[in-house]
Amino acid sequence: MSKETATKLKAIIVAVVVVAAAIGGSLWYYYTVVLPAKRPIKIGGSLPLTGIFSETAKWIERGYRYWANEINKKGGLLGRPVELIIYDDESDVDKARMYLEKAITVDHVDLIFGGYPGTACVAQMAIAEKYHMVYISMGGHLWSFEQGYQYCFGGPPLMGQWWAIGFLEFLESLPPDERPKKAAILVMDNVIGWACWESVMGKHEVGRRGSGKWVDIGIGLDDLGIEVVLEEAYSLPTTYETILSLVAKAKASGADVLFTLSFFDDGVMTIRACKELDYEPKAIFQGVGCIIPAWVEELGKDGDYVFSGTMLHWKLPYVKDERPDLVEYCRKTWGIDPPLYFLFGYCWMQVLQQAVEGVGRIDHDAMKDWLRTHKIHTIAGTFTFDEKGLPPPYSYCTQVINGSVELIWPPEVRTAEPVYPRPHWEEYGGASVTAAGITADVEPVPPGPGHLCYDIMANHLNAPSFIKGPMTLIIGLTAAVLLAILTKVL
Repeated sequence: MSKETATKLKAIIVAVVVVAAAIGGSLWYYYTVVLPAKRPIKIGGSLPLTGIFSETAKWIERGYRYWANEINKKGGLLGRPVELIIYDDESDVDKARMYLEKAITVDHVDLIFGGYPGTACVAQMAIAEKYHMVYISMGGHLWSFEQGYQYCFGGPPLMGQWWAIGFLEFLESLPPDERPKKAAILVMDNVIGWACWESVMGKHEVGRRGSGKWVDIGIGLDDLGIEVVLEEAYSLPTTYETILSLVAKAKASGADVLFTLSFFDDGVMTIRACKELDYEPKAIFQGVGCIIPAWVEELGKDGDYVFSGTMLHWKLPYVKDERPDLVEYCRKTWGIDPPLYFLFGYCWMQVLQQAVEGVGRIDHDAMKDWLRTHKIHTIAGTFTFDEKGLPPPYSYCTQVINGSVELIWPPEVRTAEPVYPRPHWEEYGGASVTAAGITADVEPVPPGPGHLCYDIMANHLNAPSFIKGPMTLIIGLTAAVLLAILTKVL
């Protein structure tokens, strides 16, 4: 080979190497920098979009989706678009566990979101720990945060053990002679019901139910001199007849405050049973059902004056003053003020977003450490997380007044004067019929033979609901015919 040919060959080889390097570098840059920046960040998990918990979960989903749409309009998370993968676990704990694991192992999501309710969160928190992924949710109440988990945070939690703090403080503020004297407690037999029970009693069984290790967690009924005269647990799903019998026991016990530690469906049943049996305690404290829009849609005026708790509300300055866009969006989209669980969903995503942006990348080990060492700013306020993944204990007391969930305690956040004691049922303006979310008043009917029979069956014979209506009509007509005959004879 001549020297000239060798020189040309070397030049060709160098050129090929340079071109290959350029192409290789370009491909490397594209696949490691450009493409990941365009690839969506997948956030996955499950919610009970059908089943007994769906009425609440649909608002959490809407909060999640509002956050995702908002951040995508602003350029995405870390400059990448966000994609939500939401499975319907059908209100089944086993499916909630399965779908979260599927999102992690099959869909290969980058981040995960919290489920609902607490029973599902208990199962999912263990999955999050198994795969070392940060999990922001309502939590499975205090027990779930006592398992030594490192990746789970309540941001903020819907903490059953804190739920009644505001209501009990409100009762404490009343003159002793105006407070209730006897309490009846109807509790759904699950982790949520018993967590709320601990809040009412002001004590907590550490680690798990049945551990036998009790600690004081704040004010309880004993501290207020209120005697528990009835305590009954029931399983879900339940029936109206079951709830009716429990409310009858509460009335017979003489309890002048009723704690119905329930979800939505059983909570609605309880209020209807109270009205049917003419049970009129001074106050009714309910679990989580009365703080969603469907409560008023279902019960109308009968849903008024029920107390509950919350960790978040749209009338707090963090929402009303700092994020009026949330208020405007809900009013424009659904014609209502921001539902609490819409806000919770949005807030949990805020916390997850801050962890990612605080670290500057998706690194779950770094994210969990960042959350424990920095202040978090959300529509629920500014807080820090302790070693359990919890903010300091707090709770607001709510009351449904004129169809609206109002803040009544502590006084500095009060949005309406509390109504205590409850008005008598006849002062509600008559029964209410609700259809398609529209409430229409029904004028009270003067008592007659049929009403007398109904009252006897309802309060003394415990006749099933499907029998009472026809029997009332038949006996009323029979009494009218007999009266006409007697008038003719005499």
